[in-house]
Amino acid sequence: MPDTVACIGLGNMGGPMSARLVRAGYRVQGFDVAEPARRALADAGGVAAADLAAAVRGAAVIVLMLPGSDAVAATVHDGQFAVGPGVTVIDMSSSEPLRTRALAAELAARGITLIDAPVSGGVGRARTGELTIMTGGEPADLERVAPVLACFGTATRAGGVGCGHAVKALNNLLSATHLLVTSEAILAGERFGLDPATMLSIFNSSSGRSGSTEHKWPNFVLTGQYDSGFGLRLMLKDIRIAVGLADQVGAADPLGRAAAELWSQAAAALEPTADHTEIVNWLRQDGPR
Repeated sequence: MPDTVACIGLGNMGGPMSARLVRAGYRVQGFDVAEPARRALADAGGVAAADLAAAVRGAAVIVLMLPGSDAVAATVHDGQFAVGPGVTVIDMSSSEPLRTRALAAELAARGITLIDAPVSGGVGRARTGELTIMTGGEPADLERVAPVLACFGTATRAGGVGCGHAVKALNNLLSATHLLVTSEAILAGERFGLDPATMLSIFNSSSGRSGSTEHKWPNFVLTGQYDSGFGLRLMLKDIRIAVGLADQVGAADPLGRAAAELWSQAAAALEPTADHTEIVNWLRQDGPR
């Protein structure tokens, strides 16, 4: 088990995940461009690095929890990312599968292992260590970092490098489509005179049940909080990755394309910081054009 883990990206997900590593006994060196995020890691017992170079220095495992492939590539190609052979990089971001494979090959030429391990479960499960982790990589490489991943939740190998990112994007396409059609159904029911809570109770004991009826609507929509911790634009990015993957492999995706267009309209209409559950408000107030 490596003693030192570097965590790059200490936001809504990376912050609580790095804190879990600290509690598990690792020396955690973390970096984020936001000073409050670095301070939160220090308060949790980690080492708030002043820059990327200090964060990765001496780390056998480097965890990346960044917005996507562009940020991952920028980090890995940064001159401060002075990493030598034998280091394992775990990309836990929602990245593009083919770009992940290309980056893994590039790093392998330098003796560095890259595996992908995106997650599902949101901020709440990041705090409790109950995330679903979708991994891509060689079995031996994944086994080597299994104790690190176990701090975050339950890992399932999806296949080779890039497969974790592929299944994560496809999962979020499902999640986004569920939320959209669930919201359409509930808003239609409201106009007819049905009570949303009653509808959810019935849906959750029937075939219409989903994560949106069991979790998102009760906890973030009915409460009026809209604070799941996952931005609408991040969801749209993942939807586009999934639809792009379908195109690349020649799979039919008419519903996925339609969902991507509707989420794109919502993103254009709502504030840049909107939570993804706020798509309900877009349906209520503006709706598709």
